[in-house]
Amino acid sequence: MSNLPLTAHLSDLRRRLVRCLLSIGLVFLGLFPFAQTLYTQVSAPLRRYLPEGASMIATSVTSPFLAPFKLTLMAAVFVAMPVLLHQLWGFMAPALYRRERRIARALLVSSIGLFYAGMAFAFFVVFPMMFGFFASVTPDGVAMMTDIGLYLDFILALFLAFGLAFEIPVATFIVVWAGLADVNTLRRSRPYVIVGCFVVGMLLTPPDVFSQTLLAVPMWLLFEVGLMACAGLQRRAGREVVCNG
Repeated sequence: MSNLPLTAHLSDLRRRLVRCLLSIGLVFLGLFPFAQTLYTQVSAPLRRYLPEGASMIATSVTSPFLAPFKLTLMAAVFVAMPVLLHQLWGFMAPALYRRERRIARALLVSSIGLFYAGMAFAFFVVFPMMFGFFASVTPDGVAMMTDIGLYLDFILALFLAFGLAFEIPVATFIVVWAGLADVNTLRRSRPYVIVGCFVVGMLLTPPDVFSQTLLAVPMWLLFEVGLMACAGLQRRAGREVVCNG
């Protein structure tokens, strides 16, 4: 563990924050020339279900520029996420023991992969299903023309929600690793977890059973994956105690 003075920790923190900002800035500069194309790709799940002859609209004068700009900035943050988490890991690692570092490194890699998996699941599975449903229930005489700024805010919120939802195995592992609960307690809480998954599915998807199940079931399975990882950790710890004894 590190015994550096507070000023050294603050200097290291400042240096790592600068690296994070630089990484986001460099990715943003690389993506900005393709901002319009990026927005076209992200809006495809909705435009696919617009009525013939309909299109998305911009109700603000600045929306045609600000919406792609905001999307590119958020995309830069998502793309730079491995660098950001790596800098976080580098700041925290000196305070951890060797065994804790191995576990924390695995959690870091897993959290990055699961976050991206959640975003991909939202884009390729949930968005087509959701926008198809919304298009099918549009009342007669109502033109479905979504504002580009409102659409962007909506999908960014869903990207974040699904990305965080897919972090359930990591969160479960951390709860057990930190001693806040053990595996048996979480197993006994399984019925409440399943109900909670369906409540979250109800809040984040269209109001039909199929859509809710499509999110709730993966969340529940991810919770079970986290439990299995925790059980494996406890068995390994038990064997080490026996061997050391």
